[in-house]
Amino acid sequence: MSIPLLSYSLSTQNQRVAGYESCGGDEQYKVYSTDSLPDASEMDEIIWATYRQIFSEHQILKSTRQPFLESQLRFNQITVKDFVKGLLLSDAFRKLNYDVKTNNYRFVEMCVQRVLGRDIYNERERLAWSIVVASKGIEAFVDMLLDSDEYMENFGDSVVPYQRRRSLFSRSMGEMPFNLKTPRYGEEFRGKLCKPQFIWQGVIRSFKPQEARAKAGDPSLFLNMVREVSPNNVF
Repeated sequence: MSIPLLSYSLSTQNQRVAGYESCGGDEQYKVYSTDSLPDASEMDEIIWATYRQIFSEHQILKSTRQPFLESQLRFNQITVKDFVKGLLLSDAFRKLNYDVKTNNYRFVEMCVQRVLGRDIYNERERLAWSIVVASKGIEAFVDMLLDSDEYMENFGDSVVPYQRRRSLFSRSMGEMPFNLKTPRYGEEFRGKLCKPQFIWQGVIRSFKPQEARAKAGDPSLFLNMVREVSPNNVF
């Protein structure tokens, strides 16, 4: 019997911050959708926006492109939601975001941010989705995200996911968009980055360049010998 998804509260302190949809101006995200029957250039923008949201701009490489999925989307054989799913389950996404992760918690946080357009509510939600990844695998995790009521109500089959929520952090210090965060380092690992990972137990040797070494006949070469033979250690 499979483990059901743990329950978690649908609240966070960031719920007090207005979403982008209520801000207007430059902060409001542009919504890309196929509902308006886009032409070729508009479809290019939709495809680019999907890559940018799922892979992030610094991961959009030649190797991450999925020409077959792009062709299917252009000819209305699949929906935007199907295209998003195809990118999430692609070998390129797995290689860049799952295989290099430090743990499932970081991967879950990143996927929730990029797919649902918001940060995780709390640690219990992070734990709940991590259990799904560990027990059912990535494909089941992706299906549950895309089939969730939250995704369908906000994006449905035709809208490219986008960042819906701001964070309190952004009000004072500026905010890094969700899709620019990398999977490599989670918060629990940041404290270790500047700490030594091992303590050297061997002899510490110093290096002195040849031109700085004492030459033959230099009195300093005989100083230790004089100290050994001196009865009163006057040297």
